[in-house]
Amino acid sequence: MIRTALLVTAALVLVPASAGAGTTRPPLGLTANPAHVGLVGPGRAIVRVTNPGGSGVVVDVGRAGFALDLRGRPKLVARSASRAATTWLTVRPRRFVLRPGASRSLAVTARAPRRAEPGDHDALLLLTTRPRRSAGVAVRMRLGIVVVVRAPGRVVRRVVMRGLAVRRLRGRRVLELRIANRGNVTETFGRGRVRITFGRRATRVRLPAAARELRPGTGGLVQLTYRGAIRGWVTVRAEIAPDGLPVAQRAFRVRL
Repeated sequence: MIRTALLVTAALVLVPASAGAGTTRPPLGLTANPAHVGLVGPGRAIVRVTNPGGSGVVVDVGRAGFALDLRGRPKLVARSASRAATTWLTVRPRRFVLRPGASRSLAVTARAPRRAEPGDHDALLLLTTRPRRSAGVAVRMRLGIVVVVRAPGRVVRRVVMRGLAVRRLRGRRVLELRIANRGNVTETFGRGRVRITFGRRATRVRLPAAARELRPGTGGLVQLTYRGAIRGWVTVRAEIAPDGLPVAQRAFRVRL
């Protein structure tokens, strides 16, 4: 049989602990619980890593910086990126073996520098699998665990709306609301916590947005697709309500 090397990279996929469960084991699997860790520096947490696959794997644990793009999708960035907590983290063990169905605990410790800026700082733990030498096919998987470390000090929460535009994308009308987090902690918007409303009372339209996060000092776009029949200039009321904060409103005049 020809031996094949196959690289499968899912750098920022956060997989729940139940993924891969079933009567038939997948050939390769890796899950983490929790997949999102919040610490108050200094702090410590335990992450349980499980191999639901049918083959044993060696797991290497590394650290990386990460960011969210304008639409909330994660991407890897340099460790020295603004508000990165990469160098604050210590993980034990850094390498371990998981047999099929086995689990292992990781101890994650965060220690913020003495003069760290107050608020949230984040990093990514990267769990990279490599097959044991006896495996016939070399398959790799990479799993990301988000770690947010809150440095002590005054917490500032402030999210603002910067503008609203209408775009035509693949024949659809998409309303793009620009928001910015001018505070020092990550803001979470549950589903429907960002929405826009327009139209006359008899034909009033309300469009809720999907859930997303916004990191400190960054901006983002919230996209809402409109498929209705209203055309021309309308006054749109935009509402945002980060989890734990009251609703903020702003009106925009746009052309649909």
